[in-house]
Amino acid sequence: MSLARINWRELLARFGLVLALVALVIILSAMSDRFLTQSNIINVLRQISINAIIAAGMTVVIIGRGIDLSVGSLLALTGVVGASLAVGGLPAGVAIAAALGLGLAMGVFNGAFVAYAGIAPFIVTLAGLTIFRGMALAFTDGRPVSGLPPAFMTIGYGSFLGLPVPIWIMLGFLIATHVILRYTALGRAIYAIGGNEEAARLSGIPVRRVVLFTFAYSGLAAAIASMVLTGRLNSAQPSAGVMFELDAIAAVVVGGTSLFGGKGGVFGTLVGALIIGVINNGMNLLNVPSFYQQIVKGGVILTALLIERLVSTRRT
Repeated sequence: MSLARINWRELLARFGLVLALVALVIILSAMSDRFLTQSNIINVLRQISINAIIAAGMTVVIIGRGIDLSVGSLLALTGVVGASLAVGGLPAGVAIAAALGLGLAMGVFNGAFVAYAGIAPFIVTLAGLTIFRGMALAFTDGRPVSGLPPAFMTIGYGSFLGLPVPIWIMLGFLIATHVILRYTALGRAIYAIGGNEEAARLSGIPVRRVVLFTFAYSGLAAAIASMVLTGRLNSAQPSAGVMFELDAIAAVVVGGTSLFGGKGGVFGTLVGALIIGVINNGMNLLNVPSFYQQIVKGGVILTALLIERLVSTRRT
């Protein structure tokens, strides 16, 4: 095939994210000899695991044309509840299951207001952000929960087949999310609602129940991430998760999922989380001050949105 016949725009749309990640790795490897080492690569994957899990749930919501701003506060709430139950004497498995159930229930809480009361997702989850944070602070009287059983440490610091447990949890949740979105009727319904909600309704899709599911799934993702974070810190903080919702949205957007719904997937979200994680890790290795890192992260998000907008416009 001649170079003239290659559709470079289509090639960029399909593989631009991966090429950008590869370019970042090459650049940072040239700037720091500590970057492309096995220990640092595993460290990057461990660092992004929490954001990638939350972002996978956020991907499901955004594909369905929603948004969830409450995930950071919900992470804090489920973390302190699960840790408190474990410290109080319940078996670790029961405490973790209770925390996951709480995350699911609070996701249903958000989804019910969106799906059945017709309130905009931004408003509902903004309220949830405040409510869940207040609940976390009230539950612990503003104090951290420590003295956790060894099972939590296993989640945060254990390893399996040479990889940390948080990485396995991240990969498992991403695979499960991909299967739901790509290979089930529920996943097709989520894409249909994100593409055109009225057309989806007229075609017989139970729009309200599907929307309810997307928020419940996001709540579950936040709870799973909270267990990983609690294990890593060996404590649960009612102030944890601040700004985590923005990191998750950043990974989703950088990964190519449209904020207007109906387009995207968890593979792109994983690559988006990796890009953000690689940038953060590289700048830490290069001793770049944290406030410059925030500027760079914002610039990456804007650039991703601009590229997505240009590609979408030229396709139409």
